[in-house]
Amino acid sequence: MTAAWRRPGAPVLAHLALVGAAFFFGTTFIVVKDAVDTAGPVPFLAVRFLIGAAVVWPFARRRPSAPGLGRAGVLCGVALLGGYLFQTIGLQYVTSSVSAFITYLLVVIVPLLSAAVLRRPPRPPTIAGIAVAFAGLFLLNGARLTFGEGELLTVGCAFCFALHVVLLADFAPRFDALRLNAVQLAVVGLGCLLPGLVTGGYGFPASVWLAAAYTGVAASAVAFGLMAWAQQRVGPSRTALLLMLEPVFAGVAGYLAGEHLGALGVAGAALILFGIAVAEFGPLLLPPPRLDRTVKG
Repeated sequence: MTAAWRRPGAPVLAHLALVGAAFFFGTTFIVVKDAVDTAGPVPFLAVRFLIGAAVVWPFARRRPSAPGLGRAGVLCGVALLGGYLFQTIGLQYVTSSVSAFITYLLVVIVPLLSAAVLRRPPRPPTIAGIAVAFAGLFLLNGARLTFGEGELLTVGCAFCFALHVVLLADFAPRFDALRLNAVQLAVVGLGCLLPGLVTGGYGFPASVWLAAAYTGVAASAVAFGLMAWAQQRVGPSRTALLLMLEPVFAGVAGYLAGEHLGALGVAGAALILFGIAVAEFGPLLLPPPRLDRTVKG
């Protein structure tokens, strides 16, 4: 762990980095939806993530490597690849706002995976925040529990992204964030490259190239870099909750683009924010853990 992470303000910066990542992720939904209405989802993903990897690599190559980094990057990249395939294809059937909100079912999945894989059960305030935020997602989906094709694809996306958060929680503290991000982005881009040739090709109009450039730089390079950096200090359940700001940002972007949430959607967004507040500030109200002062001879 670097000296920078020992500074008192480092946890605050890590939380702010996740909020920044959520903002960039949230702004991409409407951009991606418009792009895949014109181009194939798989070739778009190939170009987007290869652009992201190309932007990160000149900085990452100067950073220290470590044994096992390639394997960690591949595992994270495969989880991301599955998530983005499900999400981008699903965006052909649902609005950008609904896609963003269903994606964040991952907030329920992450603590369960974390407890099972990493043996890190969430604290009571985090569990309460998850429950409130999940209620917000329910309202944002129009208080419905039925899903069509697009919704089901996006549920698959939520599971893959939850797995990515848990993997990153395990790997990020052990490897350089820039190098880890470069590898995972390259895995997604290369994984889509050849399939993209037979699922639409790369004859994009200029608007799609611009969308790929924006999402490749802002979301893939910058946002995932912030996320990998922050998860050196922030646990997976807290990470998932902070990233739930993403559907709120996506909802605002969708509203500005003409998608309207309605009263239930606004109430759901408010519950998401409240759930995050409960998880963030609830631990401050708990008594400090008791220390075992027993001296064993």
